[in-house]
Amino acid sequence: MGATGGDCLHTAIGSVIPSQRLRIEGVAAPLIVRRNARAKRISLRVDGGGEAVIVVLPHRARLQDGIEVARTNAGWIAKQLEALPARVPFVDGTALPVLGRMRTICHDPGARAGVREDGDVLRIGGPDGRVALHISAWLKRHARAAIAEAIGRKAVQLGRSPRRIMLRDTRSRWGSCSATGTLSFSWRLVLAPPEVLDYVVAHEMAHMLVHGHGPDFWRLAGDLADDLTTGRVWLKKHGYTLFRYG
Repeated sequence: MGATGGDCLHTAIGSVIPSQRLRIEGVAAPLIVRRNARAKRISLRVDGGGEAVIVVLPHRARLQDGIEVARTNAGWIAKQLEALPARVPFVDGTALPVLGRMRTICHDPGARAGVREDGDVLRIGGPDGRVALHISAWLKRHARAAIAEAIGRKAVQLGRSPRRIMLRDTRSRWGSCSATGTLSFSWRLVLAPPEVLDYVVAHEMAHMLVHGHGPDFWRLAGDLADDLTTGRVWLKKHGYTLFRYG
């Protein structure tokens, strides 16, 4: 089987129509409309980070129909937004789940700028206004190292390595495999349990050999993953919570 391109592990699918601002009955949030040829009816959901309302349209549905669905469900949208987990900023005292291990941010403005690991404490030096930048950079480095390590193990088993590894912060996919052999991943996977990151890496590595999501694909992904089911189920149930950090 040859390598394939365009396969990815999505959090949402379909082409995006330029967004609008939804302001109805106390609801104020960006309204993102996605058109999906596989959709059989108009569906509505709230982005996991609480930053947008997403309407998915079937191929022939009108844009105005999608907007009207959002308007008529304003009460439901408001309740969904209220029920979302609170934002978790990168500030002094914040606890972060880093690959299943809780780390606490401790800011010392008098210390040298940067992040220093002290057991489960992340000691941050420098001005208060740069704490979030230092933590974001540290998390991305940690994510890249963990992803590279997982890829290295699976490359031996698969007999193939990606040409390039990229980190992104998209809300549409956790990982992707391009036709040129580039694997892309969301750096936010570092905030999930380790079996979740491992599953996403296995998923995209499997796409280097098998196109689509048929039986052959899932057999290969299962062989590559440490715990395919646990990682997949966690991501489906809790993946949206990763967008509340930062």
